[in-house]
Amino acid sequence: MTRVARQWLWVALIFCAAMLAIAHAFETFGHLSPCELCLKQRDVYWLGLGLGVVGLAWKRFAGRFDPTRPIALIFIAVFAAEAGIAAYHAGVEWKFWPGPASCSGGATHVDPAALRRLLSGAKMGLPACDRPAWVWLGLSMAGWNAVAAAVMAVGSLIAAIAWRDQRGRR
Repeated sequence: MTRVARQWLWVALIFCAAMLAIAHAFETFGHLSPCELCLKQRDVYWLGLGLGVVGLAWKRFAGRFDPTRPIALIFIAVFAAEAGIAAYHAGVEWKFWPGPASCSGGATHVDPAALRRLLSGAKMGLPACDRPAWVWLGLSMAGWNAVAAAVMAVGSLIAAIAWRDQRGRR
């Protein structure tokens, strides 16, 4: 585990980049327009991607102080927030609670890029937070995102603890 803890910034950065790439691939190739909550989930991954880049640059140029543990602790909050937003979105899709008025219930908010694709004849519907665009094994993209982000939050906690233990043994 100490090797994973040492490389956790890379793991988290690659995970954030992969999740953004997957979301954009579903939009581009699957013609699934993102809703307001989907875009909020992407924002958190962009934050995580930036945090990973800053952490790796800091690690490379900071000298004696290795920021892996403090950045891993921040990643716990980032991934927990992502899991919370995704779980909220999945709950909206399952009709456990209402979603934002601008995204559920026929409000007029539309992503301009999605509207252009729709008007150009692309096979992409209007986004709605309360209708899952894709489901696999009973979970929507938001549901799978909640699971993946929760796993990464736990992984960040384990990496931070393992890093502390490793530093303490030296």
